[in-house]
Amino acid sequence: MPKPIVALVGRPNVGKSTLFNRLAGERLAIVDSTPGTTRDRIFAEAEWNGIPFAIVDTGGIDPTHGGKSPLSIGSADFIAQIREQALVAVCDAEVVLFITDGAEGITAADREVAEILRRYQKTAEGKRWPPILLVVNKCESPDRHSQAVQFYELGLGDPYPISGLHGMGAGDLLDDLVASFPPPSEAEEDESVKIAIVGKPNAGKSSLLNKLVGAERAIVSPIPGTTRDAIDTKIEFNGLPITLIDTAGIRRRGKIDPGVEKYSVLRSFKAIERADVVLLLIDATTGISAQDTHIAGFVLDAWKSTVVLVNKWDAIEKDSFTMDEYTQVVRRELNFMAYVPLLFISAKTGQRVDQVLPMALRVQEERLARIITSKLNQVLRDALDVHSAPSHAGRQLKIYYGAQVRTNPPTFVIHVNDPKLLHFSYLRFLENRIRDQYEFLGTPIKIIAKGHKGD
Repeated sequence: MPKPIVALVGRPNVGKSTLFNRLAGERLAIVDSTPGTTRDRIFAEAEWNGIPFAIVDTGGIDPTHGGKSPLSIGSADFIAQIREQALVAVCDAEVVLFITDGAEGITAADREVAEILRRYQKTAEGKRWPPILLVVNKCESPDRHSQAVQFYELGLGDPYPISGLHGMGAGDLLDDLVASFPPPSEAEEDESVKIAIVGKPNAGKSSLLNKLVGAERAIVSPIPGTTRDAIDTKIEFNGLPITLIDTAGIRRRGKIDPGVEKYSVLRSFKAIERADVVLLLIDATTGISAQDTHIAGFVLDAWKSTVVLVNKWDAIEKDSFTMDEYTQVVRRELNFMAYVPLLFISAKTGQRVDQVLPMALRVQEERLARIITSKLNQVLRDALDVHSAPSHAGRQLKIYYGAQVRTNPPTFVIHVNDPKLLHFSYLRFLENRIRDQYEFLGTPIKIIAKGHKGD
């Protein structure tokens, strides 16, 4: 079942990344005093009182500004950017955490975002808009804690004075956060293979859907963001039921500005959570972008299997080296997903589209593959012969045995003397050795180190 999405909204330097790391329970986002520092991890899974949820830092979504210098905090462009992030949050999240700075007090940007959030809270029409929790960060001292009452001025209810850095007040915030989640829906059991089509706006997602279905099931337009609603299309392929999920516009009709489409990764994330296999579309005419890599990061974080489709290949001037050169570029930009297959297609002309579903189903089969324990341990022994286990402070890693404990995705537990000795680089080496014998095409694999008692 998809996890509720909690979106963090607020101007730069209010401590969103610090709170993000606090909620995630580990240091995932870059934290720096320079506004606009967040660049990498903007999604993480979290849990409170046994209730799982996903957190997304909207300040990290597409943080570049066309190569220009960072926007000044008082500029109209800056206010507009924060406004767009707030709109995305209220349209695509289950709960919004509006983060403010208790040390600095209320600013013009805070008032602008509060006005947007209040406006949507008042929208009725029978829709459930997400609850907004007003968080006043950096309230480490009793004085700042007491001064948080000034934020009642924003008209968003009771402020939550916290310290994201030290964790003060986080428990009360989390109690109310999970209590505000919508009740889980009773979804009908669906045995179909779920394939999500994701990518930045205008990459050709709806065109590909229509080609795969063989009918004009989605509106196709050259204007980014034409599709207004989530589209699930049920088809059969070689007798196998498939659900195609088009993510071109998972949003509430008429409630979001066109400029917000660049932040559509939240909608992609929702579809990724539901999918077995993800088709990541890249626009060949514009090349791979920061948003493409962000979406790919979501896929990896969710441990989903992937096929990368370079679309609009018909619009590229080519020679005998073009495909190889483009492949190198994609592999370099998506070097954290070296295992994914690439297809160069044209949803417009149908070029190689007939290979998409067979490849997606092959990747799904790989996701469900299992290695017997004896063969896995032979792979581990051979790996140790090729590259001896690392050591630290006079202690050497010992690998006793391993076993695959689950599929979907393939997950392995390796029993060692001390998990802390299993460095990330050696973990990656072991993964590559496993893949040398068992490809797991398009599928991430988990390797978990478990310590041996008494060692």
